[in-house]
Amino acid sequence: MIAFENVCASYADELPVLRDVSFTIEEGEFVAFVGTNGAGKSTTMRLINGLLKPTSGRVLIDSVPTTQLKTSELARRVGFLFQNPDHQICCNTVREELLFGFQAQGRLDDAARRRVDEMIERFDFDADAEPYLLNRGTRQLLALASIIVCEPDVIILDEPTTGLDFRECEKVMEVISQMNDSGTTVVMVCHDMEVVADHAKRVIAMTQGQIVADGQTIDVLRNRDAVSRAHLLEPQIIEISMKLADIPHSEKLEDLCRANTVDEMIRAIAAYKNIDPAKALDVKRGA
Repeated sequence: MIAFENVCASYADELPVLRDVSFTIEEGEFVAFVGTNGAGKSTTMRLINGLLKPTSGRVLIDSVPTTQLKTSELARRVGFLFQNPDHQICCNTVREELLFGFQAQGRLDDAARRRVDEMIERFDFDADAEPYLLNRGTRQLLALASIIVCEPDVIILDEPTTGLDFRECEKVMEVISQMNDSGTTVVMVCHDMEVVADHAKRVIAMTQGQIVADGQTIDVLRNRDAVSRAHLLEPQIIEISMKLADIPHSEKLEDLCRANTVDEMIRAIAAYKNIDPAKALDVKRGA
């Protein structure tokens, strides 16, 4: 569990970046933090993984204040994926990169090597390839794999899909969703509201270092006051479904009006037109 209790934070002697922020993230949640640049999202992430300490209030991981946890202990519990994989990758080969976390934690044993072999097979990596020569999407997947291979309880993602094309984005988010389905707590900073709508189960919207909305994804993204205060653009799927709800429609279109994700909308349209939903989804994904 992650808990913020009346947290304020600042850098050096500057004005506070976070002001009296409180929230709780339970084990196994998938939470997206949204808001414009400077809202306090990245500062919140640094507080969670211990890179920054609060100037007042408390940040707790499993009921223990981060001020009482060693950096090595936090690194074991909380994995952090940077926005730019080039700020994270540091080894000469893919295999060395995947082993690096175990080495840093003093856990480089046969079990760790087996985990790395499984990860190489899962992602179809070339174990001897030089990471910096891989394309942008593969470098991002490698950076993600280097985090999840160590099986942290929590993973923090700072704009995980920035710079990726559609297929690369889908691959990264598929891996992240699978982790969450397996019980990993996922905390994500994301500007792409379509990605947020499709994957996050809860949204915390921030502006000027404070929380302006916190709730289920669909509820927050349909809250026009909160979206406006956080200076966000609602996803097209939300905008369309809300407009549909305002006009007369047949009972067959009710599922379409209630759609919260692109996939749900496609299923509703397919049902309305008596098309196989599986085939319609395959077309959308480019299969």
